This record gives sequence, C-alpha cells and structure tokens, in this order.
Amino acid sequence: MRLRLPGRSPDQPDEVAADREETRPAAEPDAETTQAPAPGWTRGLKMKRASRSLAIASAQLLLVAAALWLLFYVLGRLWSILLPVVLGLLIATVLWPATRFLRRHRWPPALAATTVLLAFILALAGIVTALAPSVANQVTELADSATAALQDVQVWLQGPPFNLGEDQIGEAVDSVINSIQGNAQNIAGYALTGVSAVGNSLINLILALVLVFFYLKDGPRFVPWLAAQTGPRAARHVAALSYKTWATLSEFIRQQALVGFIDAFFIGLGLWILGVPLVIPLAVLTFFGGFVPIIGAFVAGAFAVLVALVSNGFATALIVLGIVILVQQIEGNILQPIIQGRGFNIHAAVVILAVTAGSSLAGIIGALLSVPIAAILAVIYRYVRDELDGRHPEISDDGTQARVTGDDSGAEVVEERVAPPAGDPAGH
Repeated sequence: MRLRLPGRSPDQPDEVAADREETRPAAEPDAETTQAPAPGWTRGLKMKRASRSLAIASAQLLLVAAALWLLFYVLGRLWSILLPVVLGLLIATVLWPATRFLRRHRWPPALAATTVLLAFILALAGIVTALAPSVANQVTELADSATAALQDVQVWLQGPPFNLGEDQIGEAVDSVINSIQGNAQNIAGYALTGVSAVGNSLINLILALVLVFFYLKDGPRFVPWLAAQTGPRAARHVAALSYKTWATLSEFIRQQALVGFIDAFFIGLGLWILGVPLVIPLAVLTFFGGFVPIIGAFVAGAFAVLVALVSNGFATALIVLGIVILVQQIEGNILQPIIQGRGFNIHAAVVILAVTAGSSLAGIIGALLSVPIAAILAVIYRYVRDELDGRHPEISDDGTQARVTGDDSGAEVVEERVAPPAGDPAGH
C-alpha cells in the first residue's frame, strides 16, 4: 500500500527521481570515449587488500634481513672462536680414515687419535725442514737475478724510445726512497700488524690441532649427542644433516687434493724442464692453492710466472704462463666435471664471493675455509628445500635412515632400512 504525502497528487513524479534525471549527463552524439573501463565498486577493496599484503610482505622481508644481519654480526664477533673449530673439523676429515683403520684393528680411541695426529704433525714438520735449505739457497740466487734484472730495466729505460738519463732515473729512485722513509711509521705499523696476524694464526692452529684430537677420539659420539639434544621428530633430521655435512667435507678434501696434486705435478714438471728455480716450493704452493678454487690457482700461477720472469727472462715467463693457463683449462673443463660430477656443484661466482668474504674476515686461513663453509651452507639449503618439497632428504641413497635410540643411560644412532615413500621410487 503506497501512502501519499500531503499536498502531492498521485500523478506527481518523485522529486528524488527527478533530481537524478536532471543530474544525469545527456548523451551527446559527438562525445569522446576512452578505452579504459569504468571503475567498479570492488576496486577500492581489492586495493586495500593488496596494500595490506604488500605491507605484511615488506615487514617480513625487513625482519628476515634484520635477522640475517644479526646472525652475520654475531658470527663475525665469534669468528676467532669459530675459526679453530672449522679448521680442526677440516683437518679431522683428512685424518679420520687412518684413525678409523686403527680403531677397527682394536686400537684404543685415544691412542689411535694421538698416533695419527703426531704422524700428521711430523709429516708437516718434515716437509718444511726438507724445503727450507733449498729455498734459502735459491732465494739468494733469485735476489741476484732480480738485481741484474733491475739493471737491465735501467739500461732499457736509457735507450729509445724513453731516452732517460741517469740523473732522471736517480731522481725517481730517490723519490721512491724518500716516500718510503716518509711512511716508515705506517710501514712499521703494517709490519707489527703482520706479526700479530702470524701470532694469532699460530694460536688458532694450535687450538685447532687440540680440537682435532678430540674430534678423532670422540668423533662417533658427537652425532648421537647432538641428535639427543633435540626432539624425536627433529633427531633424524639432525643426524642425517650431520652425516651429509661430514660426507661433503670429506669429498671436498679428497677432490681438491687430487686436483691440486695434478696441477702441482704438471706445472712443476714444466718449471723443471724450463730450468726455473724454486720448483718444489712452487709445486707445493700450487698444491695448497688447489684448496682455494679459482683464486688459489690464479695466485700460485702468478708466483710461478713472476719467478720465471725474474730468473729466466721474459720469454720463459711467457712459456710458464702458457703452461699455467693450459693446466688450468684442462682442470676446469675436464678434471673437475669428471672428479666432482654433478652432485657437488657450486657456481664460480659463489666461490669468488665466498673466498673474498673469507679472506676479508680471516686472511689466508679465511680464504682456505671459505669454500668448505659455502659447501656446508649449500648442503643445509638443499636439505631444507627438499624437506619442504616432500622429497625425504633424511633417507640416504641406500634406502636407510638414521634413528636415535637409547634410554637414560645414553643414546646411539642406528641405521634402519625404510620403505620408499609413496610416489618416490628412488626412496628420497
């Protein structure tokens, strides 16, 4: 039933409707139109929801960045403690096969660890003792060759196209000497800093060797103890990740040792054929440089070329440079894919960044440990990624899985065979 307002006839149109008709723009035959659609009523709501999601994602990103910054800050502050731990772990991967052999032949763990560690120290001392006399003798000859080379450079500068006189060369030499004398205080400070760094390195090495003894003596107990500190669900992941990390370090050491030996053999052979001095020290430097991928080989090759240039001249240095480049190309394109395969793959850019970060934090030792640490981080990342994808990384390739068992008296890790998960015929 419709009510009629007083004073209004039934046929009188509604005022509101009339106002709407009046305010509606009349269509003009020549009006310009646009291709953009007219705004809908839900556009504002969607924009508000998108802004809220963007704000939440930005806050999460800032929190993650702050957590990473705090983590790296704490690691940087504790690097003096972490350095001998990681260095000792790396040395332990080299010495563990010999220790395991002795333990399997009923040697007590402490005796086996002590024997292997002492043999390692004596081997290093023997290498240094054997190389020191030859290095001392040949360094003297190399210094004489460097003096003769500088005289040749002086004669070359006096001739065309430079035509420099002896007075000009003398003034340049005097300028360099005065500059050195003016910065004597800074040079002395750098020398003291270098001596302090050497002292800290020796302390870290001694501490690392002490930790190596405990790694070799009590190594098999570490994984059960570490896994027992977590809950039942996380224990198998802790044990599996520990075994994968140890296997990665061991594989890295074996691969880089083999590659470094091949590089040292062929480069040393080329230096010996060309009559370059310091062949054995340069070969040893090349071998240890192999443990710092890319950067180590470059530095060792540069030393070999420099020694050849000073001792044998420009032509021999060019031949040595060609030998170094040839060996490095064979290593990078043939040996590395064959030895390492696809399972242990770190991009060259990651290696360079890791070596740069490690050397800036701890010098030579940091550069040596940077790539193994990067490999461990890669193992952890891949494990977490596979776990999130439901690929069961805790199951090894042989179909076994680590499980922590025990009671209040102690815990141990046992390997149990498990059925392949549904939809994963490979078992992981």
